[in-house]
Amino acid sequence: MEFKVGDIAQLLQGEVLRTTENNSVLVKIAGKEHTVRLLKAGTNEFEFILDNTFHHAKILQSGSAEVRLVIDGQPLTVKKHSKLTEVLEKASALGGAGGGDRNLISQIPGRVVNISAKTGTEVKKGDVIVVLESMKMQVAVKAHKDGNLKEIKVKQGASVARNDVLAVIE
Repeated sequence: MEFKVGDIAQLLQGEVLRTTENNSVLVKIAGKEHTVRLLKAGTNEFEFILDNTFHHAKILQSGSAEVRLVIDGQPLTVKKHSKLTEVLEKASALGGAGGGDRNLISQIPGRVVNISAKTGTEVKKGDVIVVLESMKMQVAVKAHKDGNLKEIKVKQGASVARNDVLAVIE
């Protein structure tokens, strides 16, 4: 996978090697191996330890081709790759202290054709929140748990990628 740091013109090469004990992932960046351990994951923020050093990251924008984020105040753009998707899915499943299961995630890429629920309303598991269109088929994205619909992260007509956050349910 390639990624670009700030204004540096050079693209860096990175790859996920394997998952290790205690929720850590072994990665190789620019030919050097590093250990990454997720501490806390929230809606658009997460904390992690990279080679025994604490870092805070905030996702600014997640599109179908790349993710723009700020890590410790430094802008970073990461081109999406299937291995990155795997890591993000694992991080969401781990949840950390931020409770990753709050996020309603798109399981498919598509276009938002309808938003069926309103922010601030109570929803039950199975209630339709968003309807996506993909390959001329409409797919209802339903609440994964009972709770309060805190935030809807998409707008009607917007395109979403697989694993994009559509809404937050608390």
